[in-house]
This record gives sequence, structure tokens and C-alpha cells, in this order.
Amino acid sequence: MLATLCATMFMAMLDNVIVNNALPRIGQELHSGVSGLQWVVEGYSLVYAALLLTGGTLGDRYGRRRVFLTGLAVFTAGSAAAALSGSTGTLIAARMLQGLGAALLTPGSLSILRHVFTDEKERAGAVGLWSGVSALGLAVGPVLGGPIVDAFGWAAVFWINVPIGVAGLLLAARVLPEFATRAKRLDLPGQALSALGFGALVYALIEGPTRGWTDPRVLALASVATLALPAFVAVEARSADPMLDLHFFRDRVLTGAAVSGFMISFGMFGAAFFLPLLMQDVMGWSPSDAGLAGLPMTAMIVVAAPLSSALTSRHGPRLPLVTGLALCATALGALSLYGADARYPQYVWVLLTMGLGMGMTFTPVSITIMQRVDPARAGMASATLNTLREIGGVIGVAVLGAVLSSRLATTLTESLQRLGAPAELGRHLQGAAPGSTAALPAPVHDAVNAAFIDALHLALRCGGAALAAAALLVALLLRPDRSATPSPVTGRPAPQPEAEAETETEAETAHR
Repeated sequence: MLATLCATMFMAMLDNVIVNNALPRIGQELHSGVSGLQWVVEGYSLVYAALLLTGGTLGDRYGRRRVFLTGLAVFTAGSAAAALSGSTGTLIAARMLQGLGAALLTPGSLSILRHVFTDEKERAGAVGLWSGVSALGLAVGPVLGGPIVDAFGWAAVFWINVPIGVAGLLLAARVLPEFATRAKRLDLPGQALSALGFGALVYALIEGPTRGWTDPRVLALASVATLALPAFVAVEARSADPMLDLHFFRDRVLTGAAVSGFMISFGMFGAAFFLPLLMQDVMGWSPSDAGLAGLPMTAMIVVAAPLSSALTSRHGPRLPLVTGLALCATALGALSLYGADARYPQYVWVLLTMGLGMGMTFTPVSITIMQRVDPARAGMASATLNTLREIGGVIGVAVLGAVLSSRLATTLTESLQRLGAPAELGRHLQGAAPGSTAALPAPVHDAVNAAFIDALHLALRCGGAALAAAALLVALLLRPDRSATPSPVTGRPAPQPEAEAETETEAETAHR
């Protein structure tokens, strides 16, 4: 049972990031612009984030095993459809189907583990292994994606899921037990408003630079998002059984953890989307080289995770979270100093810094949930923070992509005017991925590459500034407070960030 659940979670997490190194090839073969490639990534993440909490509710209501198997079947079918896609639109639809499957199987996977392993020690080991395998999928995805694309083409990053999914279905049907269901009301208004609000916001941000910010469709969807998202918050605040429990955010320590998770995904997912385009389309690297270039970052994540756990147990979450955010902000800002002629040894220190910063933030968020929330509500808290992480990645790719696309269009138009190129060519190339212009005359191709690098530098600086602001906000939210006030989430005196080292906490016990 443990092997089945770990393997399927590894597959779902791997698929979240393995596609990044395939994006340049997808853009070249399917003739996708930057906005189309954004939707290939965003389609999966948006549906996954929007339905993650709903997946947990459906498992409680209709049976965790049944919903898990349904999710695994949908994910496997979506992977096959993505591999067979012959157009950008078909690929985006298949990625959304994958996101739906992942949202159904992820909550059920952890719930089944918690019920199967009844012994506290065994459960801690099982959940730890499950979490480690999930994190491993995120860490090795970019490294595996490059060689797979080089050897078998971009479709192989989706085909790899099919045999794993089929084997997982056969094993899960035999070994996973079913558990008693319990009546739980579906939060249909909250679900509808969240999907509508976030979907409209992401669409407006992605299509705005290409269509124009005054385009009627972009303005209409921006207006929908402006109305739907506040309405979602209002509905969740009044609901007796909300999809997103806003009571968690009355606790400033939990709020600080949520801000950290959201902003790390905002900055890092945005950077992870654009860097393969820079390395492969502009700098001429192969997918394998681009994937292996991330090994130092992956290694630092592995090193930093246990370090951050020890720091959190001794000093509370403030030090590792603020340090991690600051390091990531520094790394994004530093990346904007290097252009197409930079050599790998010059900026490998930036990748090490980024990996260290990311590794410092992962574990403290989970430990904070264990310390601040009643065990009965820990599942809801974990799902809430995981949803915010996914939404952070969705918004990060959309916002930084909007910055990049807008600057790219402006700079490219000016460069082509200086070259005397016709205005129709400039309009055609706005939003084009750099790799799609290789067949054009050398001056035009060089102008596209230069404009892309300039726009990427601006997007990276904006991401770095946002992470620096988040580091300051988290430092203020987690400031030391020696007075023990009752936690609004648990109802009992809450441990304060700097006072947690005085006695052994639940987090220290779980860490050992």
C-alpha cells in the first residue's frame, strides 16, 4: 500500500515540473507563443489548485479509495492525451485533465495513509516517506525532463506517466482498503467563485500583453476576477463548512507561514517557467544540459531541508523562513545580471543560493501547522496551505509572464523599427517564443533574443522585489512576543516563535 501511494504521488509531483524543460521543444513543434506555453503550465496548476480542497471533501463523502482510483485513472488518461496532442489547445485541455486527476488523488493518498497506519510511530515514518518521495518528484523533475526530451521528444515527459499510472491502478485496486464515508456538505458556492475568480484573473494576466490591456475580453475577465474573488472570501467567511477556512489567518504565525509558501511558489515557479526558454532558445543549450544545470540547486534543497527543520525546532519558524525568502530574492535579482554570453561557472553560485533559500522554507511551514493547529484540523490546515502554494505558482507565472510579455512587445517593436522591418512582422512576433524565430534573418532573430533577455531581466527583478517585500512582512508577522495569548485556531495558549525552544514541542518529537 505504501509503495503504491508513494509511486503515484511521485508521478503527480513530477508532472508538476518535468514539463518545464520540454517547453522550448513544444513551442517549436506546435508553434506556441509565450502565452500558449504559459497555459500549458498554468492549465495543470490552475485546475489542481482550484479543486484540491474539493478532492478531499469528495473523498470524505464518497470514499477515499474510490475517489483516489478515479483521480489516478483521470490523470493517466490526461497524460496519454497530452502525449498525443497535435496542437497547443489540445495539449492545454489535456493538461487541465491531468490537473483534475491530481486534485482527486492527492488528498486521498494522505488520508489513506493516516488510516492504514494506526500505530503512531509507523504512521510518522510512512507519512515522512510519502512526503519525501513527493518532494523528490518536485526536485528531480527538471533534471529528468531534459535527457528524456533529448532522447525521445517532448511527448515522452507525458508518456512516462502512463505505465506508472496503469500499474498503480492495478495495484491500488487490489491492496487499498475502503473506509467508512461521512456526510460532508460540498461548498459549491465557494468552489464556483474560486474557480471563476482565479481562472478569470489568470486569463487576463496571460492574454493581456498579447491582446492588449484595453481589449474588451481582457477587461471583462479582469472585472469578473475583481468581483468574484472578494465574493469568494465573503462566502467562505460565512460558510459553516467552508472550502477555505479563513479562521487560520487570525493566527499571525500561520499567516506568516502561508505568506511564505505562497510567495516562494510565486517567485520560483515564475523563474522555473522562463529559464528553460533562456537556456535552450537563446543560449543554445540542449534540454539535457538545461536539466543538469539545475543539479546544484536540487542538491542545496536536500541539504537545507534538515537544516531548516533543526533551526525551526530550536528557534521557531521566523529565522529559516525570513532567511529563505531573502536568499531567493537575492538569487532572482542576481540572475538578472547575466545575459546570453554568461558562462555557467559565473552564475552557478546563484543556483546554489536559490536552492538553499527554497530548502529553508519547505519544512518550517509544515512544522508550524503541527505546532499551531489542533490535530483534528491539521488536515484542513495542510490542504489550505498547499492550495495557497499552488495558487502562488499560478499567479507567479501569470504576473511575471505579463511583465515579461509587455516589456518584450515594447522593446521588440522599437528594435524592429530601427531595423526598418515592416510593422506587420512586429505584430506577428509579439509574444513569440525565441526558438520560433530561428528561421528569420539574423538581425531579426538577434533582436528577438535581445528583447527577450531584457524582458526576462525585468521580470526577475520584479520577482526578487516581491520576495524581498514578503521577507519583511514575514519578519514582522513572526516577531517575538513573550505574552502567551490563546490561539484563535486551537483555543489554547499558542507557542510564540522565539519561545518554542524552551521546551520540547510536537515538532521536535516528529522531527526525531
